[in-house]
Amino acid sequence: MNYYISILFRAIPLLMGIICLTYGSYIYTLGDKFGNGYIIASHVIIFFTAICIALFTTAATIIRQLINKYNSFFKFILPTIGYLCAAISMVGGLYFALNNGGNPAYFVAGNIGFGVGLIACCVSTVALSSTKFLLIPSNSKNLKEGEKPKGCFSKEISYVLIAIPILCTLIGLIFSFNLLRHTDKVPSLVAGFVLFGISLVCGSLISLVASVCRQIQNTFTNKERWKWSILVIILGSINLILGICVLLFSKNQTFIAPGYVLIGLGLVCYSISSKVLLLASVWRRKSKLSKRIPLIPVITALACLFLSAYLSEAELVNMAYFVPAHVMVGLGAICFTLFSIVSILESGTSN
Repeated sequence: MNYYISILFRAIPLLMGIICLTYGSYIYTLGDKFGNGYIIASHVIIFFTAICIALFTTAATIIRQLINKYNSFFKFILPTIGYLCAAISMVGGLYFALNNGGNPAYFVAGNIGFGVGLIACCVSTVALSSTKFLLIPSNSKNLKEGEKPKGCFSKEISYVLIAIPILCTLIGLIFSFNLLRHTDKVPSLVAGFVLFGISLVCGSLISLVASVCRQIQNTFTNKERWKWSILVIILGSINLILGICVLLFSKNQTFIAPGYVLIGLGLVCYSISSKVLLLASVWRRKSKLSKRIPLIPVITALACLFLSAYLSEAELVNMAYFVPAHVMVGLGAICFTLFSIVSILESGTSN
């Protein structure tokens, strides 16, 4: 990989993180001119910074191996930074959810912030599992199926790595179902729907961590080649369909926000699918389409931004669109950050 291109791909996640942090802070300064929506939108977008930083640690982990500038210090510090950001998001989210002062906006934002921390934890696990990334192209080219590569993870460590996003998914689902059972409380339902969508994003990251770990272990088989990709697409489609259903069948305008956010989370899942698809498509074979796969997160990022533009117009006549119009910008930033990751993977796995 060209050194200057590597700098660009590492800069993209940091730039998107800065955008989320500053944009969220700007929205907060708007105050209550737009009701309580500014509280939810600003806090959620600021929490998205944790995901962007976690994605930076993943990008830096892989790139430094590709340009031969990786050592024990970066092997330790990069995943640690990601997990620290995830912990800050989860703790901060729980704080706002539990100490909301009777303001439902802080309750909703806090629960979503906790979920964002779960995603950041899963992304950090991608970084941790990628510390031996160079074994993937080496195993694909030099080893037969079933042969154990030198220097790979132990079976136990591989299981632990895959278990982390599974645990995050289960925690998110438990929290979301607990919120959704309070059918008489609108804030609980709003937070529950979004947290459910976030849990499916964590579920999508199970596929990515599993694909990386199994290819490093050289246990990735032809039978499972497309199964992980299909799982991510299914989870993304569930988010998309659920979001549309919430918009179509809810008469309460409060549910406009979670409906569109679920659609955005579905697009994030599709962005994640690009990485899983890429790893599957180039494993022990050449794929002419592999260079086109990075277009997927570009398309999803544009979809988020165009949808945000339309929602901003709708916001002029109905303030219920304020939150989704702004949150979609943050989701677009995450999708574009995922473009840098899949581009790095394409560079690292290309023959």
